Amino acid sequence: MSEKGEERHRARERAFELLYEQTIKDCSTAELLNQVALRPDPYTVELLLRVESRGQWAEGLLGQYSIDWPVDRMPLVDRLIMTLALCELTLDNPPPKAVVFDEAVEFAKVFSSDGSPGFVNGLLSACTADETYLQEV
Repeated sequence: MSEKGEERHRARERAFELLYEQTIKDCSTAELLNQVALRPDPYTVELLLRVESRGQWAEGLLGQYSIDWPVDRMPLVDRLIMTLALCELTLDNPPPKAVVFDEAVEFAKVFSSDGSPGFVNGLLSACTADETYLQEV
């Protein structure tokens, strides 16, 4: 992995960890960032702010494409991984979709259950099968 790729990986992982903490504490991004001892790098902050502004859109998209599986019944970790991935794809200069998906699947392998990588990959693929998902942003 390139140096930039490694930096982005660490930023995504930190963003996921902070997003999980923010969800558990039920606080805003600003409140969370004021509570952390070490300010995250700029890409992590950009991801958190994007989830704050586009998270409802992402969850709506997940709900639209998940068959017989309401978003509120999805495991929290899986939902946050997919929300983070979808929101990252809406950045001004997003990484390639394949990179974002690969990272999401890896996070599901590390942080979630055995069935989660396939679920995350399948649902993200369904949500982004064509580029029309970006028109809704």
